[in-house]
Amino acid sequence: MSSLTSVSSQNATRQHFASDNYAGVCPEAMHWFLEANASGHQPGYGDDEWTQRVCEHLRQLFQTDCDVYFVFNGTAANSLALASLCQSYHSVICTPVAHIETDECGGPEFFSNGSKLLIAENESGAAKLGKLTPDAVEQLVTRRADIHYPKPKVVSLTQATELGTVYSVEEVRAIAAIAKRRKLKVHMDGARFANAVAALGCEPADITWRAGVDVLCFGGTKNGLPVGEAVVFFDKTLSEDFAYRVKQSGQLASKMRFISAPWIGILQDDVWLRNARHANAMAQRLHDAIKDQAGVRVPHSPQVNSVFAFLPQKAIHTLREQGWKFYDFIAGGGCRLMCAWDTTPEAVDAFAADIRRACAAA
Repeated sequence: MSSLTSVSSQNATRQHFASDNYAGVCPEAMHWFLEANASGHQPGYGDDEWTQRVCEHLRQLFQTDCDVYFVFNGTAANSLALASLCQSYHSVICTPVAHIETDECGGPEFFSNGSKLLIAENESGAAKLGKLTPDAVEQLVTRRADIHYPKPKVVSLTQATELGTVYSVEEVRAIAAIAKRRKLKVHMDGARFANAVAALGCEPADITWRAGVDVLCFGGTKNGLPVGEAVVFFDKTLSEDFAYRVKQSGQLASKMRFISAPWIGILQDDVWLRNARHANAMAQRLHDAIKDQAGVRVPHSPQVNSVFAFLPQKAIHTLREQGWKFYDFIAGGGCRLMCAWDTTPEAVDAFAADIRRACAAA
């Protein structure tokens, strides 16, 4: 068997560490997808029983009345949510590594008809961990107040951050407090919200509306769903006409039950938390296995399901030749090694062993 065939064969069964999007659908989500399929004819566009059930589940989870909408992906969730908070002459405050800044192809600006992203400083200790601070928000809000400057309107937080760190409840409250004082809305990109809640051990309400968050984009795809994110408006006055935005942007699923029903599978019995806790634990396992290896530099311990590590370039090349997939250009540099809801200890151990050998050889 040629080396190329060997690597190809390994890749067919091997788990990878490039993204938690690589993982498949968790069994509980798939069960309810099939249940929805077996339910016969159902009304379209979200008027089905499954969508209504999931909305109620989410209201119970967050312990408050809220408006819930479903879209296909995180870029749409963030872009449409921000567009609902901004006029074209407004601006959104975010970090330099925010997904809305680096990886959404101008979606937030496009759907808001031109709202500008204002990028916070990148030198403070918090910034190097991918976080905003009240001081950074205040600095941008007070920089200028003339009519020639895009008026700040929204603060956008990513929870967990793009660098695998987590805002504490107190940190969110502090940022929301300065936002409210400056009459800004608070948006939370929660692509890995489940991982953050699992790490903090708090109630979902404590890190969102009770802390001052107005709208959350709650990610499901990275936590075991086949597709679909929930946009949750805690301030329901902000969701006026949001349904029209969803429709106009091509995000309104005609067979909505196939996006919403799998949510039942992860919301029941806290499967969403179990999945997130497992992914977080696998990242910790990977970190512990490679942190002391010569040639490996880990800038900070993982708080959620990602490990950031600087590896020798030769080791990176060796690992890729062996068929491992991971990114080395995301956010803060180094290699981002992601674990998922289905990552096995055996996969972590095999990857860690190859990292150690490759770094030792380099």
